[in-house]
Parts: sequence; C-alpha cells; structure tokens
Amino acid sequence: MSRSWRDDTTVKAAGTLAGQQYLNGSLMFPSGDAGDEPYSERTFIDLFAGAGCLSLGLMSSGWRGIFAVEKNAMAFETLSHNLIEGTNGPTYEWPEWFPKKPCTVGGVAGTYWQQLLRLRGKVTMIVGGPPCQGFSLAGRRNKEDARNSLFRAYMRIVEAVQPLFILLENVHGITMEFDKKTRKKAKVGRPPEPYSQRIARALHKAGYEVQADLLRAVDYGVPQLRPRYFLMAARRGISPSLKDNDPFKGLDALRAEFLRSKGLPVDRPVSVEEALSDLETVNGTKQCVDSPRFMQGTYASPTTRYQRLMRSNLDGGLPDSHRLANHRPETVARFSKILATCRRGVQLNKIDRERFGLKKHCTVPLDPGQPSHTLTTLPDDFIHYSEARILTVREYARLQSIPDWFQFRGVYTTGGKRRALECPRYTQAGNAVPPFVGEAIGTFFTNLHEQYLRSATPG
Repeated sequence: MSRSWRDDTTVKAAGTLAGQQYLNGSLMFPSGDAGDEPYSERTFIDLFAGAGCLSLGLMSSGWRGIFAVEKNAMAFETLSHNLIEGTNGPTYEWPEWFPKKPCTVGGVAGTYWQQLLRLRGKVTMIVGGPPCQGFSLAGRRNKEDARNSLFRAYMRIVEAVQPLFILLENVHGITMEFDKKTRKKAKVGRPPEPYSQRIARALHKAGYEVQADLLRAVDYGVPQLRPRYFLMAARRGISPSLKDNDPFKGLDALRAEFLRSKGLPVDRPVSVEEALSDLETVNGTKQCVDSPRFMQGTYASPTTRYQRLMRSNLDGGLPDSHRLANHRPETVARFSKILATCRRGVQLNKIDRERFGLKKHCTVPLDPGQPSHTLTTLPDDFIHYSEARILTVREYARLQSIPDWFQFRGVYTTGGKRRALECPRYTQAGNAVPPFVGEAIGTFFTNLHEQYLRSATPG
C-alpha cells in the first residue's frame, strides 16, 4: 500500500466536499437505491474499538457488526482473536476491501473514502468513543492532549457513511471545563466549554438530534459503579425523534426486564464476591499457561447466577488471563493489614496512607458485599476483598461483564515510555465498555429502529 495509514493529508483531500457540507450544516442523507430501503438492517461499525467489548454488547443484542477500527496492535489482536476469528461468540461480518489489521480512524477515511461512501444507507449506526485518557478524572486532564481532538476524525467517518444513529462513550470528565481559571481571565470571545458540548454542537450542525447523559454500569447488572458519559444521536427529521424517545428514559424503562432476562437481581447490585468467588486462589493454583514464571488461579464450581453467565460458552480448562502477581512478602503483609484494619469499598484516607507508607491516592480494598469502584488501567489501585493481592486481568474482566470465553492478548502490564505506545491486558480490560451496558443500549436502539421501519413503510 503506497499511502500511509497515518497520513492525515489524504483525509482532508478525500473529504473536502463532504467536509464542507458538514461545516455548512448541509449534509444530505441517502435516500437509498430503487427497491433498497436505506437503514433497513441493524448494522454498525465501531470506531476507536479497543478490544471490542462495546461491539460485543451490541452484537449480543442482535445488532450486526460490519467492521471495527482500532490502531493499537495489542488491543486489535484481542479484538481479532475473539470477534473476527473467534468461535465462541458473535463476530464481525468484515468487508473484503478492509484489511484485518490495526489502523487509525483518519487513515480509514483517507484510504477507503469511496468504500465508505458506498456504505451510506447500509450502515445504520456508528459507535465508539475517542480515547478517554485526556478527559479522565483519574489522571491529569490535558486540553492539549492530541487524543482529545480525535473526534474530528470520527466526524469524517460520519460525513462519509451518514448513519441513522450515533453512539459515543467517554469518561465523566468530558463534561467538565478544562480550566476554570481561563474563564475568569477571559474578557472577550466565547468562554471555555466542556468538550462534550463541542461534540454535541458538531453533531447537531451535521444534522443530528443529540441526547447525552451519564449511565452507571451497576444499573445494568455490572458489579462495578462506573459512571460514564454516553451521547446518543439520531438523524434529524426521522420518526420517531429522540425528542420523543429520550434514550436515557428508555433505558431506565427497560432496565428491570433486561436484568430479569439474565436472571440477575433487579432491586440490588451484583456484588464483587458474587462476581469473583469462583476465581479465588483458595480454589487452587497452577503454573500460568502464558507466563511460566507466574502462577494462576483455577476454577471452582460457579455458585452465583452472574458466575454462570460469565462462564457460558466455555469449554472448561483454566481461566484465561488469571495470572497472579508475584508480590514481595512485605507487600503481602501490608495488604493483609489493610484488609484487616481499613474500611472496605472506599479509597484509603490520608491517615491510613501515611500509616502504610503509600503515596498513591487511589488504593481501594474491595468490599465483598458491594459493587466495585470504577476500574482504572492500573492494577495496583485495588486490593482483592479476601486475598492480600491485586486483581488479575480475568477478575477485571469479570467486574466489566466480559465473559470468560473472551481471551486477552498482548503483555499484561507496561510502564515508562512504553505506556504511550502499548495497550496491555489490564488497560484493555479497564478501558472497556461493559458488554452488559452495550447490550442494554443495543436493545433500546433496536426498539427505536423498529419504530423507524414502521414509520418508513408506506401503508
């Protein structure tokens, strides 16, 4: 291939006309070929897909994934293993013209613009979320972070494909101003605004009605609080409109039936212990399959409905990515004292951090009877509820509602300069959109799409 996947100049050249229409707020939506009703199928493409867990949730609700775009080689390897080449769950359909390899969203728009144009009316939804680290409250928020401008690349694909629906996910921090001091000092011009408002305004200008709010993963059967920003958009002028079908009210209305369909409790959250007890090391350990210098946990019989859900479509064997950390004796002793003396389910306070010589602000000994705090990409932020150790990648996945048949690829951890380039297993799991959340959202969009088809059918 003569053109670089990362060459952004080709994007600007290829998308000039559509981009100008977008800037002028005059995108023309497809009317479909004769005899071919546009948007008749529940299909989507996933941009900034990570390991593919949002896609997994949507496909579990009946939506068909066409393809996904992810630039990181490790995350794409996991996505490919499970959702392209996999045999235990749903897979993408994947067009012949698009290579099954890591690539950037901007590179796709530049290299495959004509193929994207031919998807108009055939792809009903575009989903995904630009990388969230620049917005995250767990780290330093950086308004100059190049990752925060990737929404422009996202919009180029929207310009080309012109989907009926759009779904975008990000962290809570995207709704907050970057620098309040800047607003106080500003004397002229528009005051600084949250990036979420810029995104909503751009989509509105491109011809979409937009609704955005926070959703908590714990409300949809995930044993983790995890509030996240979700933006849902629909083409302006369609019936039904998002004004008449608030997606967040719709999700709240279907929540109880969604949980009942999985056999999960409606009146309380799924707890950490309900999710993880069959993975405890008291059940046994063996040499780790992919890391011979480490040990890994084995399975006990599932004792809860949630565990049985996570272990469905599994062909026995050992848990994937259940590698145990090789803690030093002093670390094990410190964790044991924390579990014995500190309040569970909340971050250690300043007094306890000083008592144990910890500089980290985010250290949480998990409460077995409650859902987890929001997972980060750093495994040492959490201490297991009954064992003096950090969580494994498999336990991370369990707390994200990622099923056990879903196998992770790549290194387990990273550090230093490699952190900006690698996406290890803990990061893949920690950054994932919980599939249960994606499935619930997919159910809402299925209902909306069915209403659209009824309104679009004459007579």
